[in-house]
Amino acid sequence: MAGQDRRQLGRVFNEVAELYDRVRPGYPDEMFADLVTITSMDERSSVLEVGCGTGQATRSLAALGCAVTAIESGAEMAALARQRIGTFANVDVETSTFEEWEDRGRRFDVLIAASSWHWVDPSIGWRRAHDVLRPWGWMTLLGNVVVRRPGEPEVYAETADLHERFSPGNPGWGHPPLEDDVHTTDEGRGLVDDPGGLFGPTIVRWYPTVQWFNGEGFADLLRSTSLYRKLDRDVREAPARRNRRAHPHADGRPSITPLPERPPCRTARRVSNTSVDYGTVCASAVFGALFA
Repeated sequence: MAGQDRRQLGRVFNEVAELYDRVRPGYPDEMFADLVTITSMDERSSVLEVGCGTGQATRSLAALGCAVTAIESGAEMAALARQRIGTFANVDVETSTFEEWEDRGRRFDVLIAASSWHWVDPSIGWRRAHDVLRPWGWMTLLGNVVVRRPGEPEVYAETADLHERFSPGNPGWGHPPLEDDVHTTDEGRGLVDDPGGLFGPTIVRWYPTVQWFNGEGFADLLRSTSLYRKLDRDVREAPARRNRRAHPHADGRPSITPLPERPPCRTARRVSNTSVDYGTVCASAVFGALFA
């Protein structure tokens, strides 16, 4: 996807900020505990969060006590994030894209992007991330990858005909990857490009979780994704309404559908201009196709 198209598509979430905040998954506490262990992050650390959305990861970062500067390009998303973290004095939310953000000479110990780095122009983002980090700082990518498990109900298989009917040939439709296959891709960077030699080797950690939906909840989740937001309203609402009614019980009540996820954490340490660090690095994969 071209850089300008990528950035424009990334702003569609601003249209549904409240919905996005309600249905998008957060991140497990274990992930942040590991992040603290690996990066030695504490209340003296400064953290830059790129693309904070409505604060799904920001709230966990704020609870650690470190100073957090969170960037969000969508005005409505940023406003909602400020509301959600209003009780924390250690967080500042700034409305800007990362590419255009004024750093004012500030430098950080850790840079975190939670399900957002694939919206950043890679020709600018990787170098800028390197430059705003202090020597031996850490960069961490967090995300949620939807997976399927053999023998379990697979909501996409049961609704694929609806998607194909209303948006034929859309490359975004399809089955999530098998959980075991995802777990073996520990060197992959998901939807983002390789940063070259700017960062050291990575450690990838996966944290299995399950998000549960009834038919209406699953339809709302679809409405919050870029895959749906980029469709014309009439096109996207038809399959969403039908997905809402896709799995009723015999008495008409909607069933509850599990959505297994493998939230990964992949962090890489900044390489200085004079030497390369081959120490421990932690980072995470980004959202898969459903949650982009």
